[in-house]
Amino acid sequence: MKAALRLRPARPDPVEGLRAHCAALRAHADRLAAAAGELERQDSPHAAAFRAEVAALAERCATAASGLALAVARLQGR
Repeated sequence: MKAALRLRPARPDPVEGLRAHCAALRAHADRLAAAAGELERQDSPHAAAFRAEVAALAERCATAASGLALAVARLQGR
């Protein structure tokens, strides 16, 4: 009896994977920035601290997305 052929899925394109992660991080950054803006209306010490943390997280997501976009550009030889 012959061994069955196992078909392996094609390896994903690294550039497309980076683009997808970049887009996801940008979307997260946008949502977090919007949420931080919504917290501006709440006037309490806890809300201010939480807003600052959410805004910082939004900035980190945006920075990571920019890094991935740079990696994509380098992989494509731009």
